[in-house]
Amino acid sequence: MSPTRAGLLARVTLPSALSDLAEAAEWLHAHSCVPVIEAESAAAAGLDRWPTGARDVLPQMVDVLIAFGGDGTLLDAAGAVAQSPNDVPVLGVNLGRLGFLTEVSRAEMRDALAALVAGQTRTDTRLMLSGRIAHADGRSTAHVALNDIVVTRTAPSRMIEIEVTIDGQPVCQVKADGVILASATGSTAYNLSAGGPIVHPAVDAFVLTPIAPHTLTQRPLVLPATAAVTLRPLAERYPAEILVTFDGQYNVPLNDDDVVTVERAPRLLRLVRTSSRTHYDMLREKLKWGNG
Repeated sequence: MSPTRAGLLARVTLPSALSDLAEAAEWLHAHSCVPVIEAESAAAAGLDRWPTGARDVLPQMVDVLIAFGGDGTLLDAAGAVAQSPNDVPVLGVNLGRLGFLTEVSRAEMRDALAALVAGQTRTDTRLMLSGRIAHADGRSTAHVALNDIVVTRTAPSRMIEIEVTIDGQPVCQVKADGVILASATGSTAYNLSAGGPIVHPAVDAFVLTPIAPHTLTQRPLVLPATAAVTLRPLAERYPAEILVTFDGQYNVPLNDDDVVTVERAPRLLRLVRTSSRTHYDMLREKLKWGNG
């Protein structure tokens, strides 16, 4: 299906992202696809020729969302889609360093846009994680992540202890710098740096990985995506400032007796693919995986 309106947002602190967004807007306009620019990106790029919209409402105004920057920008776009009633696909143009999720390079941008408006793309679906924090004072905070939800300490050189329960069954108490719950998509992000496994994004699972655990017996655990994982920091034992972080983008401080529950999100994210690259190609190109 060919989009008639495309939402564009960029990493506003990256001049090349703003210039490429402007170039893409011109190209789309010339090829009968209306560019709708995220308001902050439009202001930073000095664009006032086309419609604009706030990040949170942009998915409701368009048929596809295009993110210019690195993986962080795509994660930001994914968060906007996850909170929107309109389930639009997301295309990432990589202008950062690694760009594991943002498949399209700067040199490939125009070809990718041409494939997009011609309806010659495919979409991959990716599981997302839903995190809910039950605060001790009765409040509740919820957010969705594509890569990971992380409970970690902010105080340097201080270990924390986290009680882990899965589907109501006690599992363990992790003594570590924190715990990562990563989707298969996010298994190549923080999870990989912390020693967790690479999981193919088609696998319906997520990974629980301790961060620098105190004991070698606490190893990463691959879980079915149907699992409900509850994390309860035992702050009274190791007083520290503790945070829940969603995709490295959104932070929520935890207090004593706050509880974090992580499950699969009700909606899958759709990522636009314009090339024939496989997941294994990306592992070799981006992570140098398998190179002896």
